[in-house]
Amino acid sequence: MNVQAWTFVMVGLSFALYIGVAIWSKARSTGDFYIAGSNVHPIVNGMATAADWMSAASFISMAGMIAFLGRDGSVYLLGWTGGYVLLALLIAPYLRKFGKYTVPDFVGDRYYSQLARIVAVVCAIFVSFTYVAGQMRGVGIVFSRFLNVNVTIGVVIGMGIVFFYAVLGGMKGITYTQVAQYCVLIFAYLVPAIFISILVTNNPIPQLGLGAADESGVYLLDRLNGLHEALGFDKYTDGTKSTIDVFFITAALMLGTAGLPHVIIRFYTVRKASEARISAGWALLFIAILYTTAPAVAIYARTNLLTTVTQEQDGELAGANYEDMPEWFKNWEKTDLIQFDDKNKDGVIQYRGPKSKIENELKIDPDIMVLANPEIANLPNWIVGLVAAGGLAAALSTAAGLLLVISTAIAHDLLKGCIKPDLSEKNELLAARIAAGFAVCIAGYLGINPPGFVSQVVAFAFGLAASSFFPAIVLGIFSKRMNKAGAVAGMIVGITFTAAYIIFFNYINKDLNKPEYWLWGISPEGIGTIGMILNFVVAIVVSKFTSPPPEEVQTLVEDIRVP
Repeated sequence: MNVQAWTFVMVGLSFALYIGVAIWSKARSTGDFYIAGSNVHPIVNGMATAADWMSAASFISMAGMIAFLGRDGSVYLLGWTGGYVLLALLIAPYLRKFGKYTVPDFVGDRYYSQLARIVAVVCAIFVSFTYVAGQMRGVGIVFSRFLNVNVTIGVVIGMGIVFFYAVLGGMKGITYTQVAQYCVLIFAYLVPAIFISILVTNNPIPQLGLGAADESGVYLLDRLNGLHEALGFDKYTDGTKSTIDVFFITAALMLGTAGLPHVIIRFYTVRKASEARISAGWALLFIAILYTTAPAVAIYARTNLLTTVTQEQDGELAGANYEDMPEWFKNWEKTDLIQFDDKNKDGVIQYRGPKSKIENELKIDPDIMVLANPEIANLPNWIVGLVAAGGLAAALSTAAGLLLVISTAIAHDLLKGCIKPDLSEKNELLAARIAAGFAVCIAGYLGINPPGFVSQVVAFAFGLAASSFFPAIVLGIFSKRMNKAGAVAGMIVGITFTAAYIIFFNYINKDLNKPEYWLWGISPEGIGTIGMILNFVVAIVVSKFTSPPPEEVQTLVEDIRVP
C-alpha cells in the first residue's frame, strides 16, 4: 500500500480506539467530567499526564526546532522536563490536598475573592487558547500532507474528533483516551527513531546512536558540524543565542510547566496527595522516553536532509539538482512547508547559511522534520502512516485537555462560582459541554489561522502561564501573609506585561524582533520569566501594605502543607 493508504489505516484505527474509549468512559456527573471522579491510578494518571503534556510541540515541532537551532534547541528539553520537578515538589501534592476542581477554584478560595477567581479564569482561558492554537496547527499539518486534504478540512476533522470525546467523556473520557494516545504517540516516535539509528549508526538505541560514529567512522556530530560549515551555517554544536536569553527561555518554560492549568488539573484526578506526587514521577518517566530520543531524531533528520539537498563536486559541497529530488520532497512542496525559489534559474537547489556567499533558495518549515523523517530515510510506508497517527495523537490529546480547562473555567469557575451559585449539577454539566463546543470552534479558527510555529506559539503560552499562575499558586501555598490584593495585582501586572511584549515584537513591530531591540537581550519566548518576577514583586509589595488574610485562610494554608 502507498503512504496515503497506510495513513488512512493507521489514523482510522487510532480514531476508532479513541471514540470507543470515550463511549466506554462517558462522564455521568460533574465529578466525572471535571476530575474523573478522583479515582484514577497513579500510573494511569502519569501516562495520561504525559500524553496531555506531550503536545504537537513535543512530537512534531521540538525535534524540528532542535534540528534547525542546534544547541539553542536544548532550551525546550531542559525547560519542559525541569518544570516537572517543580510541579512534583512545589505544587501537585498541595493542590491535590486542597481538593478543589481547578486552579481558579484554588485562587478564588485561597484569596477569598471573586475578583481573584475571575482574573484566574481570564488567565486560564487566555493561556489555554494560546496553547491550543499550536495543537490545531499540528493537526492541520498532518492532514494536509498525509491525507491530501486542505489544511482547513484537516482542522475541521480534528475538531470533530476532539469535540466528541472531550464533550461526551469530560475528564474521565479524556483520561483514558490519553492513555491510548500515549501508547500510540510513543510507539510512533520510537519505531522510526530506532530504524533510522540502525541505518545511520548500526545502533538500535537512538540515545546511544547520537554519540556514535557512522559507517565511515566519523562521529555523527562531527559530520554534521562539517556539513554546516561547508554550507555557511554556524557549527551545529555552537549556539547563536546569548547565555542570558537561553537562561530566561529555559526558566520561562520550566515555570510555565508548573503553572499550566491543563497539567495541574490532572493531579486532582487521583485519590490523595501522595498519589499526586507519585503520578508526577511516573509522568516524568513517560515523558523522558520521548524527550531523550528527540535530540537523536533531530540530528538524524538534519543530517539526512543536508545529504539529500547537496552533492559533492570536485571535493566541495554543492547544491543538488531539483529534478533529482526524491518524491517526499515534491510531496511536501505541495503543502508550501518546503519552498524552493530558483533565483538564478539553473535548476540547482542552493541551501545556504548566512555565512555563505551564495544566496539561499530553500525555505523549510521546522515543523515538518519529524513527520518527513521516515520518508527522508526511505523507511516502509506503514511507518510513515504510523508517525502521522502519532502526530495526531499528540496534538489531539493536549487539545482535549486544554478545551476541558476552558469549559471548566467558564461553567464551574465563572458560571457556578461567580454568576449563579445555585446552579444544579445537571445544568452545570450541560453548560460545561456547551462551553467545550464553543471552545472547539475557536480552537479550530486558531488552527486555520495560526500565529506562528507550533513550538513558538507553545513557548508563548508557557511564558504567559509562568507570569500569571506560578507566583499566585506558590505564594498561596507557602505564604500565609499573601492576600487577595497582592495576588490579583501580581497576576494582572505579570500577564499584561508578558502579553504586551510578545504582541509588540511578534505582531506589531516584527522588524524590531531582534536581540539589539529586546529588553536586556531577552526574546519574546523568554520574557515570561521577567513577567513572573514582576508578578512576585508586585504581589509581595501590595500584600505588605494591605490587610492580611482572614484567620481561617491562614489556617487553611497551614493545613494544606501538613503531609
